[in-house]
Amino acid sequence: MTTYDIALIGFGGVNRTLAELIATRGGELRRDLGFGLRVVAITDLRLGSLVRGEGIDLEKALRLVPGAATFRDHGGSAEADNERIIRTCPADIICEATFTNPTDGEPAASHVRWALDSGKSVCTTNKGPVALHGAELKAMARQNGLHFEFEGAVMSGTPVLRFAKRLFPGLSLHGFEGILNGTSNYVLGRMEDGLSFDEAVREAQQRGYAEADPTADIDGYDVQLKVLILANELLGANLTLADVKREGISALTPGDLRQAGSEGRRWKLVGSARRNPDGTVTAQVAPAALPLDHGLAGVSGANNAVSFSTDLLGAVTVAGPGAGRMETAYALLSDIIAMHEARSRETANA
Repeated sequence: MTTYDIALIGFGGVNRTLAELIATRGGELRRDLGFGLRVVAITDLRLGSLVRGEGIDLEKALRLVPGAATFRDHGGSAEADNERIIRTCPADIICEATFTNPTDGEPAASHVRWALDSGKSVCTTNKGPVALHGAELKAMARQNGLHFEFEGAVMSGTPVLRFAKRLFPGLSLHGFEGILNGTSNYVLGRMEDGLSFDEAVREAQQRGYAEADPTADIDGYDVQLKVLILANELLGANLTLADVKREGISALTPGDLRQAGSEGRRWKLVGSARRNPDGTVTAQVAPAALPLDHGLAGVSGANNAVSFSTDLLGAVTVAGPGAGRMETAYALLSDIIAMHEARSRETANA
């Protein structure tokens, strides 16, 4: 049975949860999926780096507390040294889950390039490399006979990209609109309950839905990147970030939400794109007061949803969790499953 050696770039919540799944459910996954997973390298800004060709003891690695210990205490290094580890470690697949700058996609974009350049397939949860460098990185993967998967970049563990690509052959996709940021959706819901904007943001931070600096969520930058990915991947657009108009929710007041409620509407931050008659694609992020019978109006809390407009089926909506460590770790696992399935098809057709 095939065993894939993987390297975890970043050992925060997502990759740590993936490691926990492999450590606790490895046998079950092997039986159910038809392949095994072995972690041979880990790098992390706080813990440093560790490479073990025979496989890392994940139980020991998971017990390490960042700030109190490093991999140097276990035969590794206290420095991450991501480029060296990515290029030289004996991994088949790089699982990339580090911080990314939304303006240039770094350092995640470089992590993906280094991996593909050194003969390793990549799955990532980062939006930046996909939105800003997706065409380049996909071409690089094809040229090298490798795989570049990124299901978790849009709706975490909810497989919106793979679902759409498998559903829509034979259909004409006219566009989509979606709620793609759980933080802003939660804030708007709490404002409907009577909280001020600042109170709702603070509560979202306390619950772990919002970062200490919530700008990316509240001002629509996060949704902007996701809309760019969906438009380019599913509508065949060739948009850049500047092509996606962006407006956040910070200008909305509790009074705006109360008025919308009295009119049978509900404010949502909506990311959308549509194909124009001339074949071009127009995309934007903006708050919208949706009628209560709209398919997205009932999406509550930190959940996400995308409604696709098709010619034969009408509106098709995909909804599910848009965040969470377990959900996003599952997205990485689903990417590895997709790679395995593609490899099996390639072998069968050889």
